[in-house]
Amino acid sequence: MPGLTDRGLVSSATRALFRQGWRQPMPFDQTHIPLDPEEGPDEGSREAEATSESPSADEPVPNEAPSVMPFAGHLEELRGRMIFALGGLLPIVIAALVLGKQILALLIAPVQEALIEAGLSPALQATGPLETFYSYLRIAVIASVLVGSPWVLYQAWRFVAPGLYAAERRFVYVLLPLSVALTTGGVLFLYYVILPVVLAFFIRFGSGVAEQVSPVVEVPAGMVLPSVPVLAGDPLAPEIGQEWINTVLNQRRVCVGYDDDVPRILGSAMVRSAGVVQQYRVSEYVKLFMNMTMAFSIGFQTPVVVLLLGWAGLVTRGFLAKYRRYALMGCLVAGALLTPADPFSMLLLAGPLYLLYEFGMILMLILPADRVARGVTLSREDRAQPRDDA
Repeated sequence: MPGLTDRGLVSSATRALFRQGWRQPMPFDQTHIPLDPEEGPDEGSREAEATSESPSADEPVPNEAPSVMPFAGHLEELRGRMIFALGGLLPIVIAALVLGKQILALLIAPVQEALIEAGLSPALQATGPLETFYSYLRIAVIASVLVGSPWVLYQAWRFVAPGLYAAERRFVYVLLPLSVALTTGGVLFLYYVILPVVLAFFIRFGSGVAEQVSPVVEVPAGMVLPSVPVLAGDPLAPEIGQEWINTVLNQRRVCVGYDDDVPRILGSAMVRSAGVVQQYRVSEYVKLFMNMTMAFSIGFQTPVVVLLLGWAGLVTRGFLAKYRRYALMGCLVAGALLTPADPFSMLLLAGPLYLLYEFGMILMLILPADRVARGVTLSREDRAQPRDDA
């Protein structure tokens, strides 16, 4: 039959076989095979093509509108997201450099207040000409990373999200806001609660080492001790040569002149009778603050770790409740490793860590993995019913 060698017949039959996916035989009496190369598929072929190419309802679909991207396309998409991420960080870096001095002043405020309360001068030291500048740059870079991290994570999410199933995306929607909230809470807890207590402890401890006691003597007859006014600040318009004691700065100050109607005031620090004067370097304090910030940020991720272990099926609420004493011991060890070497700050971190451990078990009850995957929240009636894995 010469028609069997016709190009239109062979190509049409091949296309029809591929449309059927080689799943069932295709008899010639049920399928129209055009002999004319210009003739396209008939209605029956179109219906078979639509049926064979439509995905099964049981097959998981990563997204509602699936698409296949070649490897080069993924690289191009990654390149674009990286450009967007770095471009978004540029204005944040500029703003951090502009506000770097104010941020550095905000960070050293707790140690200055602790020094004033201990009766010491709040001035910090810089033992090198570049020490303060390096601390300023370090603070600006870290502030840029912290503020710009949500934008970078958003670009990374836009790159990864199309390849995830809807259930997998729901887990990220729970974990990411929870992690950001816990990190922010840890930093605020450190700044307003832990840091003032720790600094006051170290300052008073250091000032009490080898403390010198001055003897008390009687004033000789006829001797009059000079009097210096004690003020809670500087006078509004002091005369040149006048001196006073500023109790806020713990300094003895004197006016030495005026610069454009602004008094030029010099001062000398006053300290209590201490054997070891507490005068801290700017760079050392910034390093201590950053180390403690990292420690509290990591420690406050305890509920996230507990929730992930529960979702993975590695632990259950019953298992965690049974080994509470070991968890408490682990929190004490973590507090000793992540904080300065003193028992007080260790307990200040270990206590919140254990409370966060208990909070993680509560989250395992409220957010079980099967319900998060389906996007269903746990109702009060379901919470009252015992679970099989508890």
